Amino acid sequence: MPAGVTWGQYLRMLAASMLCMFTGAQVVHHYYLPDLSIPEIPPKPGTLHTRLLGLEAKASAKSMPSSKSHEEKPGSNL
Repeated sequence: MPAGVTWGQYLRMLAASMLCMFTGAQVVHHYYLPDLSIPEIPPKPGTLHTRLLGLEAKASAKSMPSSKSHEEKPGSNL
């Protein structure tokens, strides 16, 4: 019995830990949207510049204003 617990408890804790680890990795991959493609010709050392595509997409979505946000409301002098 590892760590003073029964095998059933140990295996349940192991399964729960692995599930949490895999779920966290999946969430990170959905947030940062990594480029997992492999180029045919590897870049020369020092020339590879990585970009966070997920953050760029979110930033461009925030920078695009909706048409309603620019309408001037009567009585507001801001």
